[in-house]
Amino acid sequence: MKQASKKIIEFIANFEAFRSKPYLDVAGIPTIGYGATYYENGVKITMSDVPITNERALQLKAFHIQIAEKAVLQFVKSTVNQNQFDALISFTYNLGATALKNSTLLKKVNVNPNDKSIEAEFKKWVNIRNPKTGRLEKSNGLIRRRNEEAAIYFN
Repeated sequence: MKQASKKIIEFIANFEAFRSKPYLDVAGIPTIGYGATYYENGVKITMSDVPITNERALQLKAFHIQIAEKAVLQFVKSTVNQNQFDALISFTYNLGATALKNSTLLKKVNVNPNDKSIEAEFKKWVNIRNPKTGRLEKSNGLIRRRNEEAAIYFN
C-alpha cells in the first residue's frame, strides 16, 4: 500500500508550520499544531483549547496524513507514481477528502494521471472565504502551495 513519503510529510509541516496555541487560519477556522482543525475523535478545534506540545502536534499531523492517504487510495482509480500520490496527499491534507472527491482534479487524474491540464486544476484551489467580508479571495499562501504541489505532481 502506498504511503506519503518523508519528503511530502516535511513539505506539509513546512507549509502548515507548528503552532502550539489555537489560531484562526486565513479562512477564520480554529486550527492548532500543523494545520489540524479537529482531533482524532472528530471534535473540532476551538479557540479556547489548551496549547499542545510539538510531540502532540506531530501525532495529530500523522493522524491527518493517514486520513488523506485513505482518501487518495479510495478515490484515485488510476495508477499514480509516488510524486503524484504525494501531491494529492498534500492537497487532501489541506483541503479535505470531500474537496478531492468532488474535484475536476480527481476526475482528470482518474482518466489520465499524466494529463498536463491537471496542473491548472491544482491551481484553481487558491481561494479562501474572507471571514470579515464573506467574499472569496485569492490567498498568496495557497497560490504558492498549489504551484509547488503541481510541480511535485509532474516531477
